Amino acid sequence: MNAPDRYERFVVPEGTKKVSYERDTKIVNAGSFTIEREDHTIGNILRMQLHRDPNVLFAGYKLPHPLQYKIIVRVHTANQSTPTQAYTQAINDLDKELENLKQAFEDEKIRYEERPKQGY
Repeated sequence: MNAPDRYERFVVPEGTKKVSYERDTKIVNAGSFTIEREDHTIGNILRMQLHRDPNVLFAGYKLPHPLQYKIIVRVHTANQSTPTQAYTQAINDLDKELENLKQAFEDEKIRYEERPKQGY
């Protein structure tokens, strides 16, 4: 079979950065982030979070090829911010949001386990 090994979808090869940034030479305050070993899940969440930032004029992502396990996120910002600042803020905000979601889930799980047992 010609398909690559499954672990290649998740494991970043040695010597390869997880995230790299390339500044756009034609547009001011624009650039591309290449994120290795990620797919539509992270790409779409990150794009949506970037859209929440009022300084972000454009945010989009693409998968270059189905057998290349990386996404390219393009960000264009207003003069008050840089793409790197917007990207970092989006990642930090997502981290806080996921931490809140995890805490709410754990609280609800504890509440469910502590409720009186109902016989079925």
